Amino acid sequence: MSHPFIGIDISKATCDVAESQGEFLGSFPRTPAGLAQLSVGLASRAPALVVMEATGGLEKSVLTDLAGAGLPVAVVNPKRVREFARASGQLAKTDRLDALIIARFAQAIRPEPTPIPSPAQQELSDLLTRRQQLLKMLVSEGNGNRAETASPVLQPSLHRIQAALQDELACIQAALDALVASQPDWQTELHNLESCKGVGSVTALTLKGHLPELGKLDHKEIAALVGVAPMNHDSGFRRGKRFVTGGRSEVRSVLFMATLSATRHNPQIRSFYHSLLARGKPKLLALTACMRKLLTILNAMTRDNSPWICPAALDV
Repeated sequence: MSHPFIGIDISKATCDVAESQGEFLGSFPRTPAGLAQLSVGLASRAPALVVMEATGGLEKSVLTDLAGAGLPVAVVNPKRVREFARASGQLAKTDRLDALIIARFAQAIRPEPTPIPSPAQQELSDLLTRRQQLLKMLVSEGNGNRAETASPVLQPSLHRIQAALQDELACIQAALDALVASQPDWQTELHNLESCKGVGSVTALTLKGHLPELGKLDHKEIAALVGVAPMNHDSGFRRGKRFVTGGRSEVRSVLFMATLSATRHNPQIRSFYHSLLARGKPKLLALTACMRKLLTILNAMTRDNSPWICPAALDV
């Protein structure tokens, strides 16, 4: 019995499904009934792998239903599929063609199945995402130029919106605190992460919520997943600059701020940072390298269920 590779193109209303060999399996409503029908249909085919793109959250219900039916499902970055499509000469774009190219991507690349988050893990991720949305709105409303140029008649409106956003942000923070308090098994992991100089509660929670692979992958894999792994750009005798790309922006942003703090307060990172500057490395490149080093340290700490140990303590 063959085990086909399945691609699913997800939109707000439907899921278009295709096999890598070219068969279009249908368009299913993205509703509980439609997803149940899709799960049963795919289970009968015993696929080797089902692949879908990350679509801003629309994929979550599909992933949960299919994985709950025992199907191997991987969620991948849409950029990878688009690059695969261009390399394959597939420039046309429809829902059916997208499903087919995703299926062929699944067969050619065979990404690892995506782990299913627990309900608490998903709740944490959702709350963190909402917190970040509120912070962005606060920055927008509190923008100095907007506040300075707004006429007196608009000032009360600005103040009301800012106050409402602050209240909502406090509610989200209270929900985060309550969730963490309800999960005793998270306490040690979060405490260990926060023991590393430069890492605060927001960074620790973001890593827990948006990077559940922390401690489960090696240092190269976790760096690539976050988007801080250097990519080569060489050809023949030319050696181009290394660069970082892709990854999880929400993790990378908090890791950057943690690294800035660590270059001042964490002896491991501070020493590494200044050694790079002494060798003539640009500040941004040095900071990126420090982000990678800090992530490697946190990955090892989580893997070993260990708090951070100051290097000076190792010499005692």
